[in-house]
Amino acid sequence: MSVSARFPNSSVEFELLCLIARPKPDLPQAVQLLRAGINFPALIDLAEDHGVRPQLIGSLSALSWPHVPPPVRAELEGFQRLHGARALAAAEELCRVATALAEKGLCFAVFKGAVLAVALYGDVSRREYVDIDILVPAEQVDAAERLLEALGYRAANGDRAFRHAFLGYLRQWAFVHAATDTAIDLHWDFSGAHVPFPLSPADVWRDLDHVSIGGHSLPTVSGANLALLLAGHGTKEAWRCLGWVCDFAMLLDRSPDLDWLDIHSRAQARGCGDAVLLACAVARELLDATVPQALLGPLDRNDRVGALAARLTRHLREGLPEPDSEQNFSDFHLCESRLAKLGAWLRLAMTRTAGDYEAMKLPPALWSLYYVMRPFRLAAKVVASISLPSTSMKR
Repeated sequence: MSVSARFPNSSVEFELLCLIARPKPDLPQAVQLLRAGINFPALIDLAEDHGVRPQLIGSLSALSWPHVPPPVRAELEGFQRLHGARALAAAEELCRVATALAEKGLCFAVFKGAVLAVALYGDVSRREYVDIDILVPAEQVDAAERLLEALGYRAANGDRAFRHAFLGYLRQWAFVHAATDTAIDLHWDFSGAHVPFPLSPADVWRDLDHVSIGGHSLPTVSGANLALLLAGHGTKEAWRCLGWVCDFAMLLDRSPDLDWLDIHSRAQARGCGDAVLLACAVARELLDATVPQALLGPLDRNDRVGALAARLTRHLREGLPEPDSEQNFSDFHLCESRLAKLGAWLRLAMTRTAGDYEAMKLPPALWSLYYVMRPFRLAAKVVASISLPSTSMKR
C-alpha cells in the first residue's frame, strides 16, 4: 500500500520528509513519491518549518536528484552552502564561549545545537539549529551572565531585575550577540518551575560526556541522560517539529545498548515516565523507529500515551494549527495525571510572568502586586478563551 493510501489526510510532501528523515531513509519509497509528483515549494517550506533540510538534501543527493527541477536543486544546494558556513561560524563561537567558561572555572554543559549534530549525525552541519544552549549550576548563573556580557552578549529580555521578577520561573535567560547574530540560551534547569521534567541538572553533572568540535572537547549530556532530555524537550513542546522526532529516532538507532527500562524508571521517579513512552510512540509512528523491547509492554498498556501520540502525529501529518492551549501550555503534557496538572496550574497561577507586566505595566515598587492580580487575570483569560476559542492565552 502506498504512503498516500495509508495516510489519506496527510500531505505527500510531509510523508516524503518522514521517509527521508528516519535514521535509515526509505529511498525507494521516496522515489515513488517523487515520480508521482511533488509540490516542491510546499516541500521546501515544510522542510524548513520542521528543521530537516539537511536530511532532505542528503537523500535527494544520494538519489542523484530524481524528478527535482533544476531551480529547486539550486535553491537547496544554495541553502546547504549557507547553512554549512553558518554551522561552522556557530561552532567557532561555541568554542570561544566554552573556552572562556572553562578559563573562569565555571561548570557547564553544552546541549542540543552543534554538539547534538555531531553526536547523532556526525557533523555540525547535518542538523538545523538556531542558537547555543548552555547549562550551568544555578549558583553560577550570575557569574556566567557576567562572562557573556564581557564577550559582547546582551540579554534579550530586559534588565536583570525584570528577568528575575518575571522570567525566573522559566529557569533560563536568552542572550544575543549583535555583531555575530549569535543567540545563547543560558539554562540552570530544563523546564519551567511549575512542571516536572524527566532529567535533573544534578543527573547531568554526575555523568558528563564529551564531544569534540574544532579541536575542543566540549562537555555535554551523556547517552541515557540525553534520552531523557530529548524525550522531555519534545513532550514539553508537544512534538510539533519533525526534526525533534528525528533526533530521538536517531538516538534509538545509534544507542541500542542503553538501558531503556532504567531510563523509563528514572523518568517515572520524576513524574514523567510517559514522556519517554510518548517519544518512542511518536518516533515509531512518524519515522518507523524501532521501540526498545523493554518498553514495548509499558507503551502498549498506556492508553494516555497512545491517545496523545495519535493526536500529536495527526496534527503534524494534517498540518493542523495548534490550539491556543497547545501553544501556550504544551509543557503540561509532562504532567501524567489530573492532580499533577492541577498542581502545575496552581504553581503557574501564583507565578508572575512577563504577560502580567504587559497587561498592566506597573513600576518596580509595585511589582509584588502581580502575585495578587495574576489569578484574576488568568481566570479572565480562561473565560475569554471559552467564549472565543481562537483567543491567545499569553502567559
